[in-house]
Amino acid sequence: MTTPVRKTIVAAAAAAAFVGAAQADSMSPIPDHQTVRNIVLVHGAFADGSGWRAVYDDLTARGYRVSVVQNPLTSFQDDVNATRRVLVRQTGQSILVGHSYGGSVITEAGVDPNVAGLVYVSALAPDIGESTGDQFAEIPAPSEFVIEPGPDGFGFVNMERFKQGFAGDTTEADAAFLRDSQVPINMTIFSDRLTQAAWRTKPSHAVIATHDRAIDPRLLRQQAIRIGAKVTEVEASHVLFLTKPHAVANAIDDAARSASKAAVR
Repeated sequence: MTTPVRKTIVAAAAAAAFVGAAQADSMSPIPDHQTVRNIVLVHGAFADGSGWRAVYDDLTARGYRVSVVQNPLTSFQDDVNATRRVLVRQTGQSILVGHSYGGSVITEAGVDPNVAGLVYVSALAPDIGESTGDQFAEIPAPSEFVIEPGPDGFGFVNMERFKQGFAGDTTEADAAFLRDSQVPINMTIFSDRLTQAAWRTKPSHAVIATHDRAIDPRLLRQQAIRIGAKVTEVEASHVLFLTKPHAVANAIDDAARSASKAAVR
């Protein structure tokens, strides 16, 4: 006779095996015939490219060649140029991925003919003639997210509200490290207007963090609808690339596979 404890153990093992199988399947290597095999990751404000590490590891394990842009955050054009320098190093077509303000960067730089698709990770997607700051006109940033400009015009996220507004689902230690390793952004960037809007001609995906307290999820959904993006919603904070990297990697993988299929039609 099977005891209740025995049943519980068997059920738990079966559930774990099912979850493991599903994850293994979603991380299956990309097929040899897939044409889009390059991924270029673009970070946003107050961070650097190292935050993409878990997404990088996930995608490289599937067989992608992944490159990470280091935006200087000194001017919008500097960041676009930094992205273009990485794109030109790719052999073949790429999926261009941007987080937060990085969405503005990929919108401008993504018109490159070797960009096969765009992925916006809790990211903004301005149109031609719009600025990053314009996107918040109707739906402002949540009150928890506070930027403090310095006397030289560069801004940091408020120290006391950093975890609540930027990294709500990280550990205290991880939030403290992110807070103390912030990369300040030139505040003039938020008023620079775009001259290109790659999403008008490139297929787009959007990964939306449902607990984002830096960009209101309502704004993220509104922008995803405007650009006609395929949407994935993830229960996470603004730094979902850190806390839910597998979900982010799955969306990027889906974008690459979809772009490859479209290219052979």
